[in-house]
Amino acid sequence: MKFWDTSAIVPLCVDEPTTATLRRLADEDPGLVVWWSTRTECISALARRGRERQIKPTTAARARLVLRDLVAVWSEILPSETVRQRTERLLTVHALRSADALQLAAALLWSQGRTSAHGFVCLDDRLRAAAERDGFDILPS
Repeated sequence: MKFWDTSAIVPLCVDEPTTATLRRLADEDPGLVVWWSTRTECISALARRGRERQIKPTTAARARLVLRDLVAVWSEILPSETVRQRTERLLTVHALRSADALQLAAALLWSQGRTSAHGFVCLDDRLRAAAERDGFDILPS
């Protein structure tokens, strides 16, 4: 299992330059783990692409169906006081936005602090750097 940031989930739903690589990773890892707000963040990203006419309405509809299928099989790390406390600590150590710090805090909770044995799938450079500093195996490489 690997922890998947929203930035790596969206290309599973719509074709982007990284889609093939991320689909291979997903095929190798049928037990995706995500943060509780990932579904909402994906809907936001897809809606924004639609509003900005980066994708057609039919592509957006197909992407939402793919997302629905992913939601049915992934595991979510739920909000908790522990996640909040870790997030607040991460914000003092890393140059992250709060949403990204929540993602990393959820991954730390999931890995039970044993980050070197766990993959972190992410495309956001700042979040990748923070997760790497915390010891995660960053994917794609």
